[in-house]
Amino acid sequence: MLGKKVPSVTFRTRVRDESIEGPNPFRWEDKTSDDYFKGKKVVLFSLPGAFTPTCSTYQLPDFEKLFDEFTAEGIDEIYCVSVNDAFVMNAWAKAQGIDKVKVIPDGSGEFTRKMGMLVAKDNLGFGMRSWRYGAIVNDGQVEQWFEEEGFSDNCESDPYGVSSPQNILEKLRDAKVQAA
Repeated sequence: MLGKKVPSVTFRTRVRDESIEGPNPFRWEDKTSDDYFKGKKVVLFSLPGAFTPTCSTYQLPDFEKLFDEFTAEGIDEIYCVSVNDAFVMNAWAKAQGIDKVKVIPDGSGEFTRKMGMLVAKDNLGFGMRSWRYGAIVNDGQVEQWFEEEGFSDNCESDPYGVSSPQNILEKLRDAKVQAA
């Protein structure tokens, strides 16, 4: 994955639009990989699903808590991508109180598939989902890669640690020290 360019896809997102009245003031907006990655240094992390235990208890909230520490290390944005639609991703971010991390809906799994991270989770009733991973992406190129062990379809466990925000932040700091 190192040196690989992130795939070029279009994400179907829902964005707040104050000109829309009523209980659902959102409109569709297509965003491309370039919109998210071009000219920025970002942390990208992916997980099996919104509202799932590890993702909701640790991974997403901890990235939110550590956001300022990541920006102090030169990170412009932190993105959470999941094979869920825009409605689910937005509801999850709202339920988690997420303000700094941006969620990216990969409803069809196209981005995840092109990253080589799409796995079957039929054993959990999920269908096709993302394997848990993280990356430092600089101007669309993968600089550092953090993939959980055991990549496989219908994995009985849900490994978590390598792609934790604490581990990624530590490796980002180590790389900065080594470059100095």
